[in-house]
Amino acid sequence: MKYVYGLLCILGILAPFSAFAPWLFLHGLDLIRLYEEVNADPLASFAWLDVIVSAIVLIIFILYEGKKLGVRYLWLPIVSTMMVGVSFGLPLFLLMRELHAEKERAHS
Repeated sequence: MKYVYGLLCILGILAPFSAFAPWLFLHGLDLIRLYEEVNADPLASFAWLDVIVSAIVLIIFILYEGKKLGVRYLWLPIVSTMMVGVSFGLPLFLLMRELHAEKERAHS
């Protein structure tokens, strides 16, 4: 599964940034314009609110599950979630959890 999660990490970075990069090159880090476009219509707001709620849920899951299992460097998938999104943070955490479990099995 670690290879699947690794592949999903790559996809989780490339897919969102392939859509966001052209906007970013065109407008730069214009946060006011970004906010205006996010709220331009109800469908865009729906999508962004879904992403925000999902990111909050994922961060709580990472902290709870990661600490319970003893996974190290939990800040990494949290920062990844905030910088890229759930599409990167979730597979990264699952990869880290898989690698941690693999390490634990090797020591048993």
